[in-house]
Amino acid sequence: MNSYLALLRGINVGGRNKIPMKPLREHLEDMGYQQVSTYIASGNVLLASPDSPEQVGREVEAALVENFDLDDDLIKVLVLSPDQLHSVIDSRPEGFGEQPEKYHSDAIFLMGIDAETAMTAFRPREGVDRVWPGDGVIYSQRLSAELTKSRLSAVIASPLYKSMTIRSWNTTMNLRDRLTPL
Repeated sequence: MNSYLALLRGINVGGRNKIPMKPLREHLEDMGYQQVSTYIASGNVLLASPDSPEQVGREVEAALVENFDLDDDLIKVLVLSPDQLHSVIDSRPEGFGEQPEKYHSDAIFLMGIDAETAMTAFRPREGVDRVWPGDGVIYSQRLSAELTKSRLSAVIASPLYKSMTIRSWNTTMNLRDRLTPL
């Protein structure tokens, strides 16, 4: 049995693709997943399965589209093992996420694209935004005092955004603390 974090892209964002967490958990349990739990209602599911991350991702993605009333064009699922999530955290740029009072920091997880391709969607504003490519992730940091000047929201207009899902650094760290190897 393997423990996984499933990042569901495109649910419960901006009033679209609403899925209550209790029915989601129950459906995943009915599919045979074990130890199913959710963290905040933005598409973070912890579960256990003997299957590979890729297989779990395909099954969960198909189940979301088939069993919930969703705009399936927005839905994607990325499944990470504890080692993969720890690697994202351990490989962050020096000092990243360590000054939450000064910077808003996000992990932008990539789904089916590499960091080099994803970086073409970013146009950081000098003195406000910083972005760094990682392995399966883009690290994004915005100066809190200048949030209204950030260009991170422009990424949403890019066709590449359909291959990304964003989690705050605080959420990413909380997910790490909840995801334990079996």
